[in-house]
Amino acid sequence: MALFLSESDVRQLLTMEMALAGVESAHRDLALGQALDTPRARSRLPQTVLHILQGALPAQGVLGYKAYTSNRSGNRFLVHLFDAASGRLRAVLEADYLGMLRTGAASGVAARWLARPDASVAGIFGAGWQAEGHVRALCAALPLERVKVFSRRADKLQDFCARLSAATGVAVVPAASAEDTVRGSDVVGTVTTASQPLFEAEWLEEGAHINAAGSNALIRQELSEAAVRRCSLVVVDAVPTALAEAGDLLPLLEKGRLHPRQLVELGEIIVGRHGGRGGVGDITLFESQGMAIQDLAVALRVVMAAEAAGIGSPLPLQ
Repeated sequence: MALFLSESDVRQLLTMEMALAGVESAHRDLALGQALDTPRARSRLPQTVLHILQGALPAQGVLGYKAYTSNRSGNRFLVHLFDAASGRLRAVLEADYLGMLRTGAASGVAARWLARPDASVAGIFGAGWQAEGHVRALCAALPLERVKVFSRRADKLQDFCARLSAATGVAVVPAASAEDTVRGSDVVGTVTTASQPLFEAEWLEEGAHINAAGSNALIRQELSEAAVRRCSLVVVDAVPTALAEAGDLLPLLEKGRLHPRQLVELGEIIVGRHGGRGGVGDITLFESQGMAIQDLAVALRVVMAAEAAGIGSPLPLQ
């Protein structure tokens, strides 16, 4: 019988270490030809949008999809996980918290492979729900000593920094300005819904790594063309997804200033097919759009932990 895991169940079980391991395994499987991923599809109504991401991880024994709706009243997320051999439904998970940690974990995995090993300072744009996962993942993946956070919502920034400092054991502090966020930072993260670039390209330090996690639609752009052009390496989670959704990259692709063949998939670096960072002074970029296989790999680990702990409710579905 299939298992249902609520948000409360997922929060009880899922750790950032599990999310990092799951996301990395998904990218490794994709690079090895052991995964299938279908870019996000959307059905739009005036009030509500339905988003669906689907994929398969046959080497891990699962396939499935994440479906979520976005509406002014909020977003609602569900992951459906099926057994790859039998086709039977294995689990349904409420996936708001799971998605937040998974999105952050993608940036954490990318930073682990692309940032300088001695990176100690990060600058983050955004102090919302998704930014929390981003900060937690970076602190788990790198030996950070300080994280500067910039947000237009100054009223919530102090609380955000205090909570994340306590959760990570790293000094998470408000940044004085956008420029202060970028200058002196070994890693720069953008986790916003911005439609205009967040910072000037010349503020980037030599050797910095950028995680751009908010620009997953044509109307969104967190990085300027000049900032992207400063990057010696542009890494994406999957080329087809980036070509469909990466608002930071599409203007350069359309103008011929960036070519699809220049995009490197993260899994290619993980399996050693691409060398990754070329030198200490190189600026690297990871554009994160999100993939079904990331959700499936993380969901599988949550389900395995739930089955071992006897957590969850049975669903009368075969």
